[in-house]
Amino acid sequence: MVPSTPTQTPASGPPRARRVPWVLAGAGLVAVLAAVGLVWRGGDDARAPSAVAAPVKGTQPGGAHGGGGGAAAAAPAGVAEAEAAERRFSDQTCFPELARFNDGVTMESFRDWAAPLLASKDPLVRDYLKAKLAELIGDDAKKAGQVVDWARDAQGAEFQVLLSGLRGSDAVQKPQVAARLLEAGMDKGLSIARRAGMLSALDTQKHLTPDAMDRMADFARDPASTEAGWAATRTLGRVMARESENLGDASPYLDRLLTIATDAPDEQIRHLAQTAPLHNSPVLDAKTTARFERILRSEGNEDGRDAAAQVLAMSSDKEHVLEMFTDAFQREQSVCVRWALFRFSARVAGRDALPVMANMATVDPRFQPLYGIFETLYAQGHVDFIRVWNELPDQNPFGCMDRHT
Repeated sequence: MVPSTPTQTPASGPPRARRVPWVLAGAGLVAVLAAVGLVWRGGDDARAPSAVAAPVKGTQPGGAHGGGGGAAAAAPAGVAEAEAAERRFSDQTCFPELARFNDGVTMESFRDWAAPLLASKDPLVRDYLKAKLAELIGDDAKKAGQVVDWARDAQGAEFQVLLSGLRGSDAVQKPQVAARLLEAGMDKGLSIARRAGMLSALDTQKHLTPDAMDRMADFARDPASTEAGWAATRTLGRVMARESENLGDASPYLDRLLTIATDAPDEQIRHLAQTAPLHNSPVLDAKTTARFERILRSEGNEDGRDAAAQVLAMSSDKEHVLEMFTDAFQREQSVCVRWALFRFSARVAGRDALPVMANMATVDPRFQPLYGIFETLYAQGHVDFIRVWNELPDQNPFGCMDRHT
């Protein structure tokens, strides 16, 4: 597979939480503990072991328990009170603690019971809590709304667990839940980092409304949006890719992303929007081709011009793109952008691009050996650009990709 031109943006969001918790109760838990000795102490000077139990469906809570209860419904009141009093989880975390938590936690008690477990600072415990919260929320919009409210004032690891659990739930797809997350992301009374988290929690949506897309695009173009604007842009790109995979219409998302790609004052936000189409490879119509041509001609960041060349290779107007690449190559000062224009000419038209590539090699003699390699590969009968790319003896002749490693 052809690696992307150096346009890939690091720091992707948190992965979708698993909806199935680990085995944390009964004989299965005992067997796991006996086999791998998964008991450890939490705190700053300890780390979780590398062994991880395989995920299986955990024990479901028996009903709607109160803030500290976990007793069976038939238990006498005194027994229930005694068990509630014992349900104080220590930050000296071990799997038996999680087993007790798993058996009795409810939506109402989750935040209180999870706090000491979070204090262990163990990533495996946090992953479990995210999955358990997603399970507790289920498809209930009211419970999801409660988590949004909790997240408005939660701190540190708790904030991450709450939003990751919500993001992994079925209820996050409900319009009223998505609307609450968007409102929180637009709330100027919250910190930028908190607003970024709210907007990132929308990136598992199957569809965004035109109003939501407009608000996120406008926000991303606000100079004060910073990391929250970056999160809004990434959410637009991820939902666009998902809608495209499901054979939906990606053009409304691409339209907003192109507005961000050309108008956002923040270079990182602009570049993220410029690279978004690389994840769903749309065939560009004349209007979209013209907008990416503007980026190729006027973007001050060479990574953005590099990305524009790669996206323009997907245009339906191949002849126009080759003419555009010829002109841009002559004006371009960056050897890395020139390398993008050169190789993606082959992607645009295959063997028919050789005259254009020969002209580029005349303008810049550094490309003459590369032209000879492409010419030989096409003479050998290679047609597919991916195969030609994979046959190159050096895919990074000018060290351009090293800037992104």
